[in-house]
Amino acid sequence: MNLTAEQKLEIHELLSRASYAYDTRDTDMLASCFAEDATMSMRIAGGELAGPFVGRDAIMELMAGSMAQQTDVRRHVVSNLFFLAGAAGIRVNSFLTLIATENSQTALLTTGVYQDTVVQDEAGNWRLSARHLDLDNAY
Repeated sequence: MNLTAEQKLEIHELLSRASYAYDTRDTDMLASCFAEDATMSMRIAGGELAGPFVGRDAIMELMAGSMAQQTDVRRHVVSNLFFLAGAAGIRVNSFLTLIATENSQTALLTTGVYQDTVVQDEAGNWRLSARHLDLDNAY
């Protein structure tokens, strides 16, 4: 599937919206970024695989638990996106730079790589159907 520039922009916006929603703790917006049957997994610094978490509800439970433990202000910066066609949807690879501010101090927490699969729903909206995150180090 060849994506148009407009479709690529829509997908880029989806990934940006998911990051913004997490950082502002807008769980409704964040949930809307995932397909109902989405999956998510994560590996930190080459360690054990966490997940997969299956379904939007399980993913949101993971996200809400993470948010509840955080006392800092997070900024997920997604960059270097590129697109690949796949049998299950469109694959999007990108870099994550995670920055946090707490007590007037801003620091780089970690970097990582997202490997996402996105699909369009019946209304034509792009949703994350699979997300895997490899973090370069624990924080």
